[in-house]
Amino acid sequence: MQAPVYLAANGDLRLSANQKCWPAQKRVEDAVIAAIEGCGRAVIRGHDYDPAKGHGFIDSQKRGMEVFRGIPRDAPLVVVEAVWQYSHHLLHGLYTHRGPILTVANWSGQWPGLVGMLNLNGSLTKAGVRYDTLWSADFSDDFFLANLRRWLNGEPVRQDLSHVRPLAACQVPAEAADAGTAAARELRENKAIMGIFDEGCMGMYNAIVPDELLHRTGVFKERLSQSALFAGMLAVSDAEAAAVRSWLDARGMRFLTGPHPETDLTDAQILDQCKMYVAALRIADEFGCATIGIQYQQGLKDLCPASDLVEGLLNNVDRPPVTAAGGSRVLFEGEALPHFNEVDECAGLDGLITYRLWRKLGYDPENTLHDVRYGEDYQGRFVWVFEISGAAPPQHFIGGYAGTVSERQPPMYFRLGGGSVKGVSKPGEIVWSRVFVDNGKLCADLGRATVVELPMEETERRWSITTPQWPIMHAVTHGVSRDQMMARHKANHIQVAYAPDAPSADRAMWAKAAAFAELGLEVSICGAS
Repeated sequence: MQAPVYLAANGDLRLSANQKCWPAQKRVEDAVIAAIEGCGRAVIRGHDYDPAKGHGFIDSQKRGMEVFRGIPRDAPLVVVEAVWQYSHHLLHGLYTHRGPILTVANWSGQWPGLVGMLNLNGSLTKAGVRYDTLWSADFSDDFFLANLRRWLNGEPVRQDLSHVRPLAACQVPAEAADAGTAAARELRENKAIMGIFDEGCMGMYNAIVPDELLHRTGVFKERLSQSALFAGMLAVSDAEAAAVRSWLDARGMRFLTGPHPETDLTDAQILDQCKMYVAALRIADEFGCATIGIQYQQGLKDLCPASDLVEGLLNNVDRPPVTAAGGSRVLFEGEALPHFNEVDECAGLDGLITYRLWRKLGYDPENTLHDVRYGEDYQGRFVWVFEISGAAPPQHFIGGYAGTVSERQPPMYFRLGGGSVKGVSKPGEIVWSRVFVDNGKLCADLGRATVVELPMEETERRWSITTPQWPIMHAVTHGVSRDQMMARHKANHIQVAYAPDAPSADRAMWAKAAAFAELGLEVSICGAS
């Protein structure tokens, strides 16, 4: 008789999120269990539903250790994700698990399990843990079932990675190689400081770059505390914060406000966000930071409104001016201060290199990360939904600031509110990338994509099945299918930057690949340029 398959479900730390998302998770688990049982295998859930909490997720590292003490180490283990999850809740157990591991997510943009699974996959890759991965809309399609049977029989899942080429096997245009190499050498020679407002946001082990790997690129961490950022906010006057809001109002940015702070975006929340913006710039200036990352989701979420408005403004070259405390010197005048959402240090390194290289190439340097959130076919081609909690720069949106609206962040995740930076990304050519850690080395994947403009009703539909308060990018990747992206990508995040046209994007991609390689990263080109 074959051994039973154990099932685990990892979740959020926040009770409100776990409770609201549990019904969707239960439906997905039932479908996965039915598929496994249909293959003739029994399933044992590794932990019970908790009626007092109203969910059946692993919701802390402590709980995860309790759960894994009861799971046989040689058992086949399936981790099912229909939600965002904190990878450190169960990474310890997967790290020492000896049996085969399969991560599974539902193809849905709702909560989002796809993003959670990609984060867990990236964390397992960094940890050197072998795993297989699958995804499905309803867990009855041939791709899912055929690969599930293979996995249950002790064989690896078959994934198509034919779109991935090592940079060493590519012919890099000489002019692009020279530009990228020069920018990398300048960074390594002059060095730069990465400001870290608390590490390890939401269990994202994959987002922490070991210092010894980062130092080889010329970038060094300044570890800062979010408590210092909050203290800095308290030192910003109401008048200074109001000046930031007035600047945004004058540029045509809209704020959808209401009277109830529990559910509405209020003027007081916006004022606090403007104070955070001023404080972040002043701290970055004090410590000489070339890029910063704010964690927010743990710590600041219990003290003040969301950081996303701040992050989107920092990523924009054209933004409200801020002077040094008690002085007239404008901080980072004429420049963005690249911000990496959720303290994703891989994105921070990528964003800094991109910003400086795009400046040298003469392109708009604004760049941001997005979640690889979802995607569907539209009129014969697959169009991704790239979406992040509000940290995208207005320069990326149709209409710029005039096309930007700030809406209250969902109470499920953001109890104290605060506004997002919401817009629809303008059509154009982009370079996408991801820095990640694999086998003790810094690696980078790069590719090309086209941002397309969909009818507003289709955009609204996609927002309605994901998170409508957040900025959205409709992207068509070049030479990389949906399943190829999911099989290869080692993170929940993807970095994007615009170029003026297709030839410029091609040049920028090769230059960036050369820069990464010069800094010692193992580089791969994904798809067709």
